[in-house]
Amino acid sequence: MRRFLHRAVSLLVILLGAQSAFADRPVVYTRYNIHVWDKVTKDGGHEYHASYANYTDPGTGHFVIPAGSTITVLWVRNDFKFRVESDKKEVDFEFHSSRMGMSVEQYIEKITSPTPVTFDKLSELDSKGIAEGKALVGMSKEGVMTALGYPATHRTPTLDSPAWVYWTNRFKSIAVTFDKDGKVVKGSRD
Repeated sequence: MRRFLHRAVSLLVILLGAQSAFADRPVVYTRYNIHVWDKVTKDGGHEYHASYANYTDPGTGHFVIPAGSTITVLWVRNDFKFRVESDKKEVDFEFHSSRMGMSVEQYIEKITSPTPVTFDKLSELDSKGIAEGKALVGMSKEGVMTALGYPATHRTPTLDSPAWVYWTNRFKSIAVTFDKDGKVVKGSRD
């Protein structure tokens, strides 16, 4: 019995420690669009999933949580789960720290803000691409990242790269290429 209690307490400490990094600021704002797919379960329910790979067009059930949305991080482990405050959808977010070269906590810090975000300084074209969740020819790098998400670092090791790789789904990827001025010359829709 003593061994069981020790293991139970150890597990509780680990779980609380994994969640505590965001306990002091549970409500945050998305810096970038989050592409989500809605998996309808056998009983007609819904499971919402997103990924560090962004899956910009995973097929049926795809929708975008707009940049600037208010979310609450519910738990953090190797992956994380958050709730979108506008509609209370809970999203399981797949994450691979080895592929991203950072911890899940660092990634959450990168894709969220503790204060509301604005996109007033972005161009009309950037705003259009963000609203559509696409990289349009002529968009800036900031506009593309806001529209498609932070690129996975194992395929895009530096943001200075002339091409950023995004997945459309688990099996297909696209490369968004930029000119010397950081404007899209080939995007997710030309």
